[in-house]
Amino acid sequence: MEIKAVETGRLSLVPLAVEHADEMAEVLSDPALHVFIGGAPHSPQALRARYERLVAGSPDPARTWWNWVIRLREEQCLTGTVQATITTAEHGCTAEVAWVVGTPWQRRGIATEAARGLVGWLREQGVRAIRAHIHPDHHASGAVAAAGLAPTGHRHAGEIRWELPPDQGFLRTTARGVHGVVESSAPSSTVGMVPPR
Repeated sequence: MEIKAVETGRLSLVPLAVEHADEMAEVLSDPALHVFIGGAPHSPQALRARYERLVAGSPDPARTWWNWVIRLREEQCLTGTVQATITTAEHGCTAEVAWVVGTPWQRRGIATEAARGLVGWLREQGVRAIRAHIHPDHHASGAVAAAGLAPTGHRHAGEIRWELPPDQGFLRTTARGVHGVVESSAPSSTVGMVPPR
């Protein structure tokens, strides 16, 4: 499998490049984005260094890091990121997914559309086990995940594991189309962020 661009109705999920760091530092500059995941916004230089590590890939041959920036085509701007950490095992591939949308673009269904596009694309690549970890108080991220993932009884670091039910898609999603976008009035800042790499 190889990372590729993913197109949805309004968005292009573009494979992450180090050159995205300056624009993304501004997109992710609101400290409120870190309420549930901790930390603080990165400077452009720190984000560039992080993106260099991510683009270089996982040092673990059993893990693959795939990261995309979310481009809102109509406005010709970046609005956030989606990511998938793929783990290969005997039983097949598992993807841990996460997303973050900058504050100015929240409450527009961007996180839901991007997550659906990502999950649809992963399914097209043969990934069947897809999960996210979401803080129980992060209702907007729960609403994004609820569009196709289901909460489980498993918890990790205080977050609830959400999983794609067996043999189901993320609603009626394909990588080329998204139907039934979920909107929420609560901030949809981040969800299931994969532990720092």
